[in-house]
Amino acid sequence: MRKFVTLFIALSFATLCMAKDVIIDQKDKTFIPTKVTVHVGDNIVFKNSDGFAHNAFSDNKNNEFDIGMQRPGEDISVKMKHVGIVEVECAIHPNMHLKIVVK
Repeated sequence: MRKFVTLFIALSFATLCMAKDVIIDQKDKTFIPTKVTVHVGDNIVFKNSDGFAHNAFSDNKNNEFDIGMQRPGEDISVKMKHVGIVEVECAIHPNMHLKIVVK
């Protein structure tokens, strides 16, 4: 049992060390890119390159988030915690959509 716990901790630590940041730009009222594939533990970094505020939120079970009002030039990071499809929208600009596939 002790070996199993040690192995589990080592693998969990290795996964965290391999996590990466994936940049999603918000420009011209569009998420760029509009679809990404990431792994559990990766961070989605929302970058606002427009001259006005944005928002990004998802109400998908297990990967719910809402970054709130994001000012121009601001970067906000969200960690993907569970496998699944995450549909993201902007509460300010309803035509902005992003699909995140979490493996």
